[in-house]
Amino acid sequence: MHQFEVTTLQRLEVLGFDASFTNSSLWMAVALAAVSIFLFVGTARPQLVPGRWQAAVEYVYDFVRGMLDENVGPEGRRYTPLLFSIFMFVLACNLLGLIPWVGAFTPTSHISVTLGLAMLVFIVVCVVGFARHGLHFFSLFWPKGTFFPLAVFVAFIEFLSFLSRPFTLAIRLFANMTAGHVLLKVFGTFVVALGSFGALPYVFGVLPLAVNVALSALEVLIAVVQAYVFALLASIYLNDAVNLH
Repeated sequence: MHQFEVTTLQRLEVLGFDASFTNSSLWMAVALAAVSIFLFVGTARPQLVPGRWQAAVEYVYDFVRGMLDENVGPEGRRYTPLLFSIFMFVLACNLLGLIPWVGAFTPTSHISVTLGLAMLVFIVVCVVGFARHGLHFFSLFWPKGTFFPLAVFVAFIEFLSFLSRPFTLAIRLFANMTAGHVLLKVFGTFVVALGSFGALPYVFGVLPLAVNVALSALEVLIAVVQAYVFALLASIYLNDAVNLH
């Protein structure tokens, strides 16, 4: 499990707190740089007929904006920059962790990173909800037209469910990225172990190698899907804050 180990690259202490620069910090910075380069190259020289880079940036941005339009409505467009930033950052962290031979690290395979992103979404939802609706935001938890004692019980359940959102959002991303990398490591070990077995290394090693190639392709798909799911759930939570549904 050393691939998930956070190692200190530069020890740093700020006001008595450990703020050391780690391999996780490094690869989050790499992800930020990759996203910045992608956006800069795609928007540096905007044209009426977009080139490939500009078309790619516009496609991803329109994809996120369409997600907000579908789940929140026209008022959700003001939150497109936030959701677009989160989507691109999560996607970059997921994909960069799959690069072989360079000691790549996947920040989203750690619950501290995913929980930080989930708490950001949760705080924004709470701020938007109370800013738009005031104390009426609590009506989100109250089922209308329900027998009062039952409504109290349901409201309590809904409130607990609301509080659990950042944890379920964080654990979903963290668990999927961790499980995928563990599978790749396990089957990679099988390739070495079975590939050196007896006099028929190619016979025994080719099957786990083929499985590992397929798992690598699947992990790329999962990296994209998990970034999409994270952004999708964030847009659904924003819909509750904006429209009280």
